[in-house]
Amino acid sequence: MSQDRLEKLNQLPLRENLRGISPYGAPQINVPIQLNVNENTHPMPQVVVEAITEAVREAASGLNRYPDREFVALRQDLARYLGHGLEEENLWAANGSNEVLQQILQAFGGPGRSLLSFPPTYSMYPLLASGTTTDYLAGYRDADYSLSAESASQQVREHAPSVVFLCSPNNPTGTALDLDVVRAVYEAGESSNTMVVVDEAYAEFALEGTESALTLLPGRQRLIITRTMSKAFALAGARLGYLAAAPEVVDALRLVRLPYHLSAVTQATARAALAHSGALLENVEDIKRQRDRIVVELRAMGLVPAVSDSNFVTFGGLRQPHAVFEALLEGGVIIRDNGLPGHLRVTAGTEAENTAFLDGLRAYLAAHPDALTA
Repeated sequence: MSQDRLEKLNQLPLRENLRGISPYGAPQINVPIQLNVNENTHPMPQVVVEAITEAVREAASGLNRYPDREFVALRQDLARYLGHGLEEENLWAANGSNEVLQQILQAFGGPGRSLLSFPPTYSMYPLLASGTTTDYLAGYRDADYSLSAESASQQVREHAPSVVFLCSPNNPTGTALDLDVVRAVYEAGESSNTMVVVDEAYAEFALEGTESALTLLPGRQRLIITRTMSKAFALAGARLGYLAAAPEVVDALRLVRLPYHLSAVTQATARAALAHSGALLENVEDIKRQRDRIVVELRAMGLVPAVSDSNFVTFGGLRQPHAVFEALLEGGVIIRDNGLPGHLRVTAGTEAENTAFLDGLRAYLAAHPDALTA
């Protein structure tokens, strides 16, 4: 934002907690290979394209009427997809998981209440807190960016937050939390009646043996698991996020949602995709193979990739990561510089896209033998 625009913004009676902060925004640069925002880069299967097209065509004939305010059929489909004994009354959805998280803070955060999360983590969390006038508490992780059950629970007992956001797999590091962390945080929040949210946006990409926090829902009234269809289902452009929780949590969100917040087109699109989950999850398996390939090749270059349960890989060992970012960008490949010291993040794309990234990085390292920290 220009200085002139900033001065004009500050002339408005803006809420004080919004002054001086910047909106969320990853760089939107038109280059041939875009591996910076963790999109599903694989083409949508044609059978799914056709199913969505037909579903939207049918929905279009009724667009003069409001959509189903309770999106019952979609919630039933989501419950069937998740399994774990969940039913329609356990599911809720909104326009992307960001709106789901916002609604959670509208219901359980707000003035005089607080949100605790553990940076480095998803950069929208403090912005969602500001937008709902919820105090943001930045916790801490170990030096290797891990989060232990002991540390996390101690911080919850210390701060007694209204809400805790646990990102698993974590963004930007990509590593899933052990369920012992979720259990410990939930128990530590008992005395403060803390709502515990596990953000599982990348759950479908998890390594074999990684358990979902969905297994912990029975008997835990204050636990919420959020998901998205943007990643595994390749619907980033459709905006559909959802959660699973106790029915009374869903009732709470009804108090803050806008009327008819999910359009008929969104509902139709999501249901058509869920009906073809098998075809879409085949792409997920290929993305996981490509992610693992990236990890292997980065290690061979002398870099230090994090263990990834997601569709991206964060890697360290660079003296000047932004110089590497700029060099790759000049070569037509954009990845993500999150400002994490010595690190960059790359989305696992198609085989050809990943080859271009790896070749470009290998060439840079060959031309700059002092680029690595070790």
